[in-house]
Amino acid sequence: MRTLQISLLVAAAGAVVILLRLFGDTASFAGVFAIVAGTVLAAPYAPPPGAPGRGWWTMLGGGAAITTISAAVSFVAETAGGLGALVGCVLVVIAVALGFPASNRART
Repeated sequence: MRTLQISLLVAAAGAVVILLRLFGDTASFAGVFAIVAGTVLAAPYAPPPGAPGRGWWTMLGGGAAITTISAAVSFVAETAGGLGALVGCVLVVIAVALGFPASNRART
């Protein structure tokens, strides 16, 4: 369970770095990497398909995909890439808030 907490925090930190844009393009691309890494590390903890409570995982995966695609789009169209990154990062932050376990006990 600690791995899930750390991976979700990594994804959230990457999203916040991208949303704030305080550190430039290099930090934003590092934020994309952090979102993808956090999503991959959280994958084993995703509920099985059709199980209740799967919404946070769907939002996390969707947000990571949108953010990654938006990073590539930003090379061609900065405004469209930025708007896509905004949507993807907001999805990631909401998914982390919904999926973050409150304690170390196993989820049922």
